[in-house]
Amino acid sequence: MTLKERITEDMKAAMRASEKERLLTIRMVQAAIKQREVDDRVVLDDAQVIGVIEKMVKQRRESIAAFEQGGRIDLAEKEKTEIAQLQAYLPAQLSAAEIDALIKEAIASTGATSMKDMGKVMAAVKAKAAGRADMGAVSASIKAALSG
Repeated sequence: MTLKERITEDMKAAMRASEKERLLTIRMVQAAIKQREVDDRVVLDDAQVIGVIEKMVKQRRESIAAFEQGGRIDLAEKEKTEIAQLQAYLPAQLSAAEIDALIKEAIASTGATSMKDMGKVMAAVKAKAAGRADMGAVSASIKAALSG
């Protein structure tokens, strides 16, 4: 079963169970997937669907920061709930130790020695960790490893 099919089945299950919040989130995911398919004139595979969902999670995290800064805790909580629902469709996240190991491996394989090599290391790590780690946090870890 593809990820898109799973999302459709989950939507049907949410409809049957009258889970309004979950249904709303799933429909939002489907709309984003459909929009990307129409814009790019392609049928998305699982990796591309994961990319769409990751983008949605990133947007939610940015919204949470803005809502908390503005004192709208109720809206921030809603965004956190949506993130939890979206993460059900993403692969299992890597642990901090696994990410550190990937970074060390990438630094060794690319021969990186300074911040000038950040792009090479980031590309190597991203190829292995895409969809399984917050790339913003990975980037910060790479900077720390290269500058330290």
